[in-house]
Amino acid sequence: MDTICLRLNEEKALNGWILTASMSVLFLSAMLGVKAADNIAYSVSPPTVPSIESTKTTIEDVFTQEDKEELFDNYIKQKYPGGTITDLAKGVKRIKVVRYFNSRPVKLNIIETDFSINPNLRLEPAIAGSTLNYKSSIKNLSIRDKAIVSVNGGYFKQDTGAPLGLLMIDGRIYTGEMYNRVAMGIFDDKFEMARAEVNITLKTNNQELKINNINQPRTLSTNVLIYDNLWGKYSPAAPQKGMVIAIQDGKIISNSTTRLEIPQNGYVISGPKSKLQSLLNDKRIKLEIKTTPEWKNVKHIISGGPYLIKDGEIYIDATEQKLTGITGRNPRTAIGYTSDNNIIIITADGRESASVGLTLGELARYMKQIGCVNAMNLDGGSSTVMYGNGTILNSPAYKGGVAISNAVHIVME
Repeated sequence: MDTICLRLNEEKALNGWILTASMSVLFLSAMLGVKAADNIAYSVSPPTVPSIESTKTTIEDVFTQEDKEELFDNYIKQKYPGGTITDLAKGVKRIKVVRYFNSRPVKLNIIETDFSINPNLRLEPAIAGSTLNYKSSIKNLSIRDKAIVSVNGGYFKQDTGAPLGLLMIDGRIYTGEMYNRVAMGIFDDKFEMARAEVNITLKTNNQELKINNINQPRTLSTNVLIYDNLWGKYSPAAPQKGMVIAIQDGKIISNSTTRLEIPQNGYVISGPKSKLQSLLNDKRIKLEIKTTPEWKNVKHIISGGPYLIKDGEIYIDATEQKLTGITGRNPRTAIGYTSDNNIIIITADGRESASVGLTLGELARYMKQIGCVNAMNLDGGSSTVMYGNGTILNSPAYKGGVAISNAVHIVME
């Protein structure tokens, strides 16, 4: 069984900080006539502590901005003893630390972000180019988007750069899911995590047709897929015994048994002729797109896999997500969030004597230890890279990091 060898004084230090913070809150509360138990911002919450929502509301009323920043500073120092801590922006901490797993060293770079300290911070995904079939360095993506810090994102097709998994940016679905893998929904005021999928239905006056995916490579000749202009200029070729239909502004404008140019304000449907032929008789066509779970008002969605933490418990479903080949010791990138919506992003260097990488089990246990209630693995291995403060922050397997198709940024709005 994998074991995490942490410094012996870590738990003692954390408990000491909790006591100190509690006493400070008691003092402030006495001065202001407020119950201390309603005002503890950063602690390992005992059963008597009130809800996060009520606690944060009270904190806003009682603590100054300087108070909250000081609490966050102390919280990070006690949570990551021995770490080198850098402020990348107000509310964004970078922690560089070496931890030992089964007596072997691993160099970790951790970003913890408290959005309540800086409401102008945003977590958002980005792709490398104007269409999906591009790759670029993390440095170029981060500089282009004026990010505070960036890491590599989800899986992608190595030869073209097309993301392999559910991706939404600013409310628009860029790509559909692969194998119903885990994804994280990013809202204006919260985060959610689930094995998510896109449900697309094509509707006409006479029929409804299930669309199997959007902007993803074909896996079955019987699937019906759609491609919009994020895919590129042309659709892929029609499958054997299949056809493609171009639709613009809800009307069919052309069809073929090879491939078609993807129209602006439209898309191309690709699938078996037996399923698509009857559409040629329909004059108006409409697409209905929903997500499962139905994440209302979700702004962005990023995907990875497998789960690491689910509802506060270690949960690694690599088999269900068809990711059994990546469970061993490797460089890692992961993302998760705490019960009070702090985002935690981590990279673990690997494939070197000074840092051997992590198994998924080790990564999951560490993510739970540092407070994640939900967490998932992102693309790793040679893709693992973190950029901030104008430099590569970790030691990627290839100097500067390999070209990637998508990234996750923390930006200032």
